[in-house]
Amino acid sequence: MISTRGRYAIRVILDIANNQKDGYVPMKDVASRQGLSLKYLEQILPTLTKNKILEGVQGKGGGYRLVKSLDQYTVGDVLRATEKDLAPVSCLASGAKECERRSQCRTIGLWEGLNEVINNYLDSKTLADL
Repeated sequence: MISTRGRYAIRVILDIANNQKDGYVPMKDVASRQGLSLKYLEQILPTLTKNKILEGVQGKGGGYRLVKSLDQYTVGDVLRATEKDLAPVSCLASGAKECERRSQCRTIGLWEGLNEVINNYLDSKTLADL
């Protein structure tokens, strides 16, 4: 399940893109327009800057702006930056220890297929599509 963190990150990026013009968009303005807690944004935005989706500047005239254009980011990029993992089952999560029952698992093909569909779909949608 995609958390509020991932869903809000997409909303925030789209808000910034629509309002950045040639400058930076203050976090408090985004919070106000989106009806989100400033405290919660303070947790999301550093993740997006660390993953080079946004860049931020502090101080007067500061705020956030996109590093690249919306068509250069997929929804998958954003969700992988903000969610722990997009895998439908824990055994397929990145960094998961290989299950000792994998060779006998009759359902692993189902979960691998679902994982592929999820990731392919999210990677086929850019933020510009939204």
